[in-house]
Amino acid sequence: MKQETGKTQEGNREMRKLAVVGSINMDMTVTAERIPKKGETLHGDSISLIPGGKGANQAVAMAKLGAQVEMFGCVGDDSNGTMLLETLMKAGVKTGHIKVCKDTPTGIAMITVAENDNTIVVVPGANGKADRAYIDEIKPYLAEYDMVVLQHEIPLDTISYVIDFCAQKGIEAVLNPAPAAEVPMDIIEKVTYLTPNEHEAVLIFGEGKSTEELLRQYPEKLIITQGSKGVSSCLKSGEILHVPARPAKVADTTGAGDTLNGAFCVRRAAGDDLKSALLYANTAASLSTEKFGAQAGMPSAAEVEKELPGVQAAMEAEKELGQ
Repeated sequence: MKQETGKTQEGNREMRKLAVVGSINMDMTVTAERIPKKGETLHGDSISLIPGGKGANQAVAMAKLGAQVEMFGCVGDDSNGTMLLETLMKAGVKTGHIKVCKDTPTGIAMITVAENDNTIVVVPGANGKADRAYIDEIKPYLAEYDMVVLQHEIPLDTISYVIDFCAQKGIEAVLNPAPAAEVPMDIIEKVTYLTPNEHEAVLIFGEGKSTEELLRQYPEKLIITQGSKGVSSCLKSGEILHVPARPAKVADTTGAGDTLNGAFCVRRAAGDDLKSALLYANTAASLSTEKFGAQAGMPSAAEVEKELPGVQAAMEAEKELGQ
């Protein structure tokens, strides 16, 4: 385990350094009355260019919550890439080792927002250049970090390569396996935390086991997000831990999962136990849905802490009803 570096906001614990290796996209977001059906054309209400990418989103979520975080990844040598780098820096994310790729466009996500939900199509662009050669370039810098966070918007081979490196160096690795894709069992064994949603968990593990059976198979490693139903994991004692969702006045769900992952990593890095970290993360995710845009809607630490007592009370009430 690496030594902790830097003070937390509480002042009495050390905050470890976080790195994100992942995607950096420009989100082209269209709002409409409803999600279009197959083959259907609808009139949109508005269109916006909003900084995104699952990797960048999670890095911004961490920075907004007070973490020391650096983003590793690739952008194109274009106006979108320039804007995204500026946005990350303004959010407090370190960007010194992001690669700017010539003759390659920055990644784009086409998002339709309607009916309190969204659909997303991602064009990887420069994110595909985050390959083994790039990882070899940044290994000396990654080795300085205590936790590395990854997602599925860069090549799967790269993800495996980074996780192998983290395992060798004793660095905690967190994999958010989204968008959904199969994950080799050896990768699952090597990561510290795996954070799929229910659909992604079925793709990874199959339909043969219930959610509770899966959680008990990977105590304090597997964390399954369940949207409006909250998030679940399993303690080492075998007890299933369920954290209910905080009721929200939903404006846009884009980036809610990224907020949850970022917030969870921040609190685990700060030394919180699993229950406290998930409670905090789920509260942050809920708050993020009440504003438009992924990164713009992510809450500050003060906003999350203000809401925590109410969510804690709801969690205790649910537990009592279940007994």
